[in-house]
Amino acid sequence: MQEPAASSIPEAPPKPGNRYGRTEWAGAFGDLGTLLPFVVAYLAVVKMDPLGVLLAFGVSMIAIGLYYRTPVPVQPMKAIGAAAAAQTSVVVTPQAVAVAGLATGLVWLFLALTGLADKVSRIVPRPISVGIILGLGFAFMLEGLKMMATGWLVAGVGLALTLLLLTNRRIPAMFVLLLFGAAVALYAEPDLAAALGGVEARFRLPVFSLSGLTWNDVLVGVAILAIPQLPLTFGNAIVAITEENNRLFPDRKITERKVSASTGIMNVLGASIGGVPMCHGAGGMAGHVRFGAQTGGAVLILGAILCVVALFFSDSASTLLRIFPTPVLGVVLFLTGAQLALGSCDFSRRKEERFATLVTAGCCVWNVGLGFVLGWVLLAALRKGFVRL
Repeated sequence: MQEPAASSIPEAPPKPGNRYGRTEWAGAFGDLGTLLPFVVAYLAVVKMDPLGVLLAFGVSMIAIGLYYRTPVPVQPMKAIGAAAAAQTSVVVTPQAVAVAGLATGLVWLFLALTGLADKVSRIVPRPISVGIILGLGFAFMLEGLKMMATGWLVAGVGLALTLLLLTNRRIPAMFVLLLFGAAVALYAEPDLAAALGGVEARFRLPVFSLSGLTWNDVLVGVAILAIPQLPLTFGNAIVAITEENNRLFPDRKITERKVSASTGIMNVLGASIGGVPMCHGAGGMAGHVRFGAQTGGAVLILGAILCVVALFFSDSASTLLRIFPTPVLGVVLFLTGAQLALGSCDFSRRKEERFATLVTAGCCVWNVGLGFVLGWVLLAALRKGFVRL
């Protein structure tokens, strides 16, 4: 029996390429509510060089957009960012942040190269991954409300404008929201216009940031910053982002192994130029998509902008960031959380699995690592009959 000719075998349709139209530009800014507050904290509290921080984000976003071709985001790792900004028990230096990025990067590269990222993720039950996404959505909404509370009138007007234009493809809601925010910032800070007028371009290149490390930097970076972040990253930036991407873009599926590898690569390289620990948070994808993104073009656009700011305007980064008022960023974060939670509403029909999902979600509002572990253990106990409802 003859085998069919090669030409008769149907080929898989090519994956859609990146787009760079109006909606992709609008969606590019859908993750600012998460990105900017952490960047501001790193610059103001830890005194990190804006050049390294912004360039690491920019280059990573360009590479991720080109590789995945979906709006896979690049975000700051939240537990590390919060610990660095708090500066409570220890003093966190830029070198300690670099060590944290390098340490987490090596861990995720190891999990990718050994295949453990896929193996571990496959034993995570779907009710738990759904609970993680739901909890993250609520956490984003709560954080957005806190930011909106710093200026309820501004937030209310911004939210109303955004909701009215949310499905308008001719006038992207994000553009209107950002213009409104800039107008508010200029009105509230009369000196801002003069400061922006004084911004000048000055080309700079990054420097190697892992020189001059002390043992204290290594201890703080690994024990205080990196280790507590690992379960959070696995739940949110490995399992949840893979689930979210493959639900929204079934024609452009990704795997936990690939996500683990890209997380590792961008952190190892980013740490060497003064970047902060980065991940692929599921909330970031929800933000990009909510405001119009459907391809990796949105992530690439934001990355290119950050690269330009880093290389030519890093000395004025703090001034440029002042045009984004906190209440407006809160609106972005609130709607991002709503979009993320909405995508997790496909609950199981079994009562014990729905209960485990809700417990996971409730815990993830506070701590994703805890929610991930507790939900997993609870679901196993329910299935074994150790716990009855």
